[in-house]
Amino acid sequence: MNAPAFWGVDGVAARLLAPAGAVYAAAGAVRWRLAGAAAAPLPVVCVGNATVGGTGKTPLALALIERLGRRGFAVHALCRGHGGRLRGPVRVDPGRHRAADVGDEALLLAAVTPTWAGRDRLAAARAAVAAGAEVAVLDDGLQYPRLAKPTSLLVVDGASGVGNGRVVPAGPLREPLSRARDRADAVVLVGDGAPPAGLAGRPLFRVRLVPTAAAAALAGRRMLAFAGIGRPEKFFATAGAIGVDLAETRAFADHHVFTPHELDALEARAAALGAALLTTAKDAVRLPPERRAGVAVLGVRAAFDDPEGFARWFDDRFPPP
Repeated sequence: MNAPAFWGVDGVAARLLAPAGAVYAAAGAVRWRLAGAAAAPLPVVCVGNATVGGTGKTPLALALIERLGRRGFAVHALCRGHGGRLRGPVRVDPGRHRAADVGDEALLLAAVTPTWAGRDRLAAARAAVAAGAEVAVLDDGLQYPRLAKPTSLLVVDGASGVGNGRVVPAGPLREPLSRARDRADAVVLVGDGAPPAGLAGRPLFRVRLVPTAAAAALAGRRMLAFAGIGRPEKFFATAGAIGVDLAETRAFADHHVFTPHELDALEARAAALGAALLTTAKDAVRLPPERRAGVAVLGVRAAFDDPEGFARWFDDRFPPP
């Protein structure tokens, strides 16, 4: 879905829907009380957020996987498999599984480390341990009650923050911000902007999503950029910033499944503009394999403003095995 405009302001629509938001928040609190978190069978790092939509969780999860791997850990990734049909837990095989099976995030994670997708993240963690995992990075899951997370990072988009600060459907929050903060060990702010009020008392680290080294080859090329992510405008801005000649941009809903007709139309439009097609890494894994070769990909990675400060905080929690 696309976020409604009123989620950004505390206006009449938000106030009218506030009672429904209170019911949603109360239902979430009851779910936590009834579920009872089980002790994790291995150290788990949760990368989560408090709002609906993308904030940069997966690039941050990939950065943590890389860091833990350099420290000598056998790292596995866990995720729900959002958008996939398999309930799991299933070990993701990029050569066999598609986004329709396990979701797009799972395929991105599985490209760099063993990854388990499943609605039951506790069962997925147990499967990872049985397969030799020493530590797990959970992409999304701050609101998942059944698995205890010894370390949790609350990821916040620096530009949009938490919108009007209200809970769905009155605003973009999955739960009251104070509840998410209390479960987090640190806050990671992605991009520019001030941290939302209400997050004091937690270590704060700032991250920027920067183009990968391979993206330099895209500079100067005329392209039609399209994306179905949480905030497509961030992707378009990144493409322009590295020198891509943006002939046109097309935004789709987050996790959008592209139909053959839509891809044919994008190819035809790009040809009419004398441009090539450009998309995100997350969108690319949702394309049919036979269509990927004709679409350029602009990848990003998470870069900390203060890498030494984050390393001191993070590495203290994970001494080498």
